[in-house]
Amino acid sequence: MNLLHPGARVIDAATGSTLSEADVAAAAEALAGEKGAVVFHPISTTIADIARYLAAVRLGRPVVLLDPDGDNAHWSERFATDEVHPDLALLLTTSGSTGNPKLVRLSAEAVRSNAEQIADVLDIGPDDVAITTLPLFYSYGMSVLNSHLVRGATVILERTGIMQRDFWTAAVEHHVTSMAFVPYQYEMLRRLRFDPAKYPSLRKLTQAGGRLRTDLVTDFSERMATVGGSLYVMYGQTEAAPRMATLPPARLAEKLGSVGVALPGGHFEISADGEVLYHGPNVMMGYADTAADLARGDEMGGVLHTGDLGRVDDEGFLFITGRIKRLGKVFGVRINLDDVEKHFPVTAIDGGDKLVAFALDATADEVRELRTKISEWLGTHSSGVVVRSIEALPLLPNGKVDYRALESSL
Repeated sequence: MNLLHPGARVIDAATGSTLSEADVAAAAEALAGEKGAVVFHPISTTIADIARYLAAVRLGRPVVLLDPDGDNAHWSERFATDEVHPDLALLLTTSGSTGNPKLVRLSAEAVRSNAEQIADVLDIGPDDVAITTLPLFYSYGMSVLNSHLVRGATVILERTGIMQRDFWTAAVEHHVTSMAFVPYQYEMLRRLRFDPAKYPSLRKLTQAGGRLRTDLVTDFSERMATVGGSLYVMYGQTEAAPRMATLPPARLAEKLGSVGVALPGGHFEISADGEVLYHGPNVMMGYADTAADLARGDEMGGVLHTGDLGRVDDEGFLFITGRIKRLGKVFGVRINLDDVEKHFPVTAIDGGDKLVAFALDATADEVRELRTKISEWLGTHSSGVVVRSIEALPLLPNGKVDYRALESSL
């Protein structure tokens, strides 16, 4: 599989160096001398690491994208093998926010299909310039890279992040047209008083990686509209390589709260018990818990049980209503924790027959008010609701909330 369009460019903002075919060829030569079928790749936001990734998929060597700052020895110990399925191209770790980490098996067809699907709905072309805002071992960050490379666009490698001036300087100097963020980053952008008018070339913001509060969706859509730009709300999971839906900006106000319609070639179905099922060419082959699983073929048949609860309206727009496993209890009554987060500016977890809600930088008065409003909304006594102010939420490397860390803090 070749993801690198001849016209695509990758530029390191700090050094000015660019990715060349010679870089990919050199990485391929180095890989040829490495033992084993699987390439374990702690991938940083550098030219060399991207060249190694592109070389691996071009050679048909299944590559595991790993956090360069993580303890990765256990991955190679668990999954080193010479026996791999010929369709297998990419292995990504699950987020691990509510379950045990394992690998998602993605075929070359799934990876390529999703890159093309994303490029189609975002109208990515040679004039587009993206900037890295997310780790490349995270499926959303990887998909930004892939979808721009396959269409001959430019990707700017920036390592300091949105809290640093160097990031925004690079965005201006390289005429960045597109930025991708997860919900937590949009919270930070609001605090930073983000003004797209300061970045004349910026035309697209995309959002995935979890539910973005509707007030933030409206806020950033309106900010982008002032400069003739757009916000694209998207929905995905690593198991779908990773994106499945987008909300067309022109329908955003009308369909506020929806994650959009399925990407080209895909469609949604709601099961009898309310679970969202996705059908599409980008669905994974299956999970891998052991090295032996890497030799297995497609076990999904193009159908993904997302674990999300939702509904599809008569125009095909998907509305996520909760998560099957994100349930708690208050005085024995089951509640949907995602519903709580949707209605209030909190992060909610199960506190053992109580609801525990974390509010960012909340004052004592705001804590009391939230506790009262949440308990009234739930129809329960306020003693069943605990609200805590927190300076910053614990995050996983991919920017998602680390719910297990919050649970362990109780």
